[in-house]
Amino acid sequence: MVSDENTAQPQETQPRRREPITPAKRKRLQTAFEHASRQMAQEAYDYATELFEQCVLGDPSNLIYVQNYVGNLQKKYNNNKTGSKLAQIKVRGARGAARKALGQSQWDDVIKHGLKALAVNPWDVPALTVMATAAENSGDDEVELYYLKCALDTNPKDPNVNRQCALALATRAQFDQAIACWHRVEQARPGDEEAQHEIARLAVEKTIVKGGYGDKDEAKKLAGDRKTQPQLPQRDLTTEERLRQKIDQQRGELTDYLELAQLAVSKEDYQAAEEILAKAYEVSGGDPDVRERWQDTELRHLRQKIARTKDEQERKKHIRAFHEKDLLVHQERCERYPHNFGFRFDLALRYQKIGQYNEAIREFQQARNDPARKGRCMLHLGQCFEQINQHRLAMTHYESAVKEIPDREEEQKKEALYQAAKLSMTLDDLDTAERHLTTLAELDFAYKNVSTLLDKILELRKNI
Repeated sequence: MVSDENTAQPQETQPRRREPITPAKRKRLQTAFEHASRQMAQEAYDYATELFEQCVLGDPSNLIYVQNYVGNLQKKYNNNKTGSKLAQIKVRGARGAARKALGQSQWDDVIKHGLKALAVNPWDVPALTVMATAAENSGDDEVELYYLKCALDTNPKDPNVNRQCALALATRAQFDQAIACWHRVEQARPGDEEAQHEIARLAVEKTIVKGGYGDKDEAKKLAGDRKTQPQLPQRDLTTEERLRQKIDQQRGELTDYLELAQLAVSKEDYQAAEEILAKAYEVSGGDPDVRERWQDTELRHLRQKIARTKDEQERKKHIRAFHEKDLLVHQERCERYPHNFGFRFDLALRYQKIGQYNEAIREFQQARNDPARKGRCMLHLGQCFEQINQHRLAMTHYESAVKEIPDREEEQKKEALYQAAKLSMTLDDLDTAERHLTTLAELDFAYKNVSTLLDKILELRKNI
């Protein structure tokens, strides 16, 4: 199969099957995948990318791993169809390395470099098509079609992409789709002899398959026995059908349930995913990792309901259910991972949001042991202490936040200065208020009502 007119042709003609993955490696990959899924749900897309990349490199034939790698990046870039800024420049090195590996028939290296290209732009057609060719030569049929689908979704009129898709679809007896791709080639290249020939050939092949004819001459003459019920050729089961069959026949292992659930999640069919994970939790004997995946899916389902519900009362009900579930999930995560400061910080934010300030203070005080979050924790602690009228404690924490928040976290820095200034005015400490407001004005004079507060301090000084 050809992926691009300028792409070097691989030398192998038969797919090279990989060595089977050992149970130990499969477990490691699945653990990384579950962690990556949680990071993606929390919008920690960069970390999720690293973990999903490990999964795809460990098992390039796993369609679910590939789908989530690409899907995570598309969410990271807000489905902008162009990837990161200056993607066309940044992607060149990885794309070139992938093409070089393709010319040397190093299929796994093609995938490795291709993933780097997609990390910059998950809609990069050249990277997707060479990765599809590598998947084809490795015998990864489902993954090949997925890469091609992504390329076609990005540029549906591209004749090279349509040609590659047509060839792939034809080998799987998906004649109508293959013919449609050849028609798009013909539209882009009027008079293309190959497109015309393949459209005619596939029409005959379609007749042969549907009619059950023995040879092409009979197919062309349509001379078969029309009274005979056509026998369609058996097709390979899809991943979903294979997994459901194993589970229905009570041969499914826990990984089968989890893989099937992830397929449902990738389709945003969260109801089905919840039902599968409930069974998986039972099969696992109450595995806490499975419970976490189940909980994350429940939260996604509730977010989906909130987004899709138009009735205001019903929507409010879903929002309440989401916040209750979200709080419960984070409480359980903190119990399970008592030294994970990230979970404690997230739980503290939720307590603060619902007005449980004492509980929020307790969790923020734990989370501030993480140097990366210390400044933000001090800011939130100041806000919580202010809410319970502990103004001196609040001021101490605002001052610490100003010092601890790094300059790169500019918005947090500005908020800490603003809160410190406002509280200083409440405490009649005009010198401190003016100092913080002046610093804030140097950063962003248009921030909130900074100019008004400076004028107010000036007026107050006149009246002293």
